[in-house]
Amino acid sequence: MVRRRREGRVRAVTTAWRRPGGDGGQAVPVAAAAVTLALVLGLGAVRLADVVTDRARAHSAADAAALAGVVEGRLGAERLAAANGGRVTAFESAGDEIEVRVRVGDVEAVARARLEPFAHPGARPR
Repeated sequence: MVRRRREGRVRAVTTAWRRPGGDGGQAVPVAAAAVTLALVLGLGAVRLADVVTDRARAHSAADAAALAGVVEGRLGAERLAAANGGRVTAFESAGDEIEVRVRVGDVEAVARARLEPFAHPGARPR
């Protein structure tokens, strides 16, 4: 507060001007809303990252399980799916082709593999 003399009287002058019933103190609710919004968005981003990671892991586990399953059968598929953090939910074999369903977290992926005869790099095509 600054005091000024004017015509023999002392008058008090405040350095900050305020309106009665103004918007003083609005920064706290706005800041609280901003922090809350940031937390909600952050938690949503974490959940989305978990789902994306589970999807990628499920596809990798299904691919590996399908390749192992075509060579070693269901036990090989289950072993490789477990090694990749998943579990085999379905295993179908039809001749030299198989289809495997693998679940990782809440995500399920499907992969197919077919056993083909070994071809030497220098071999002629059939």
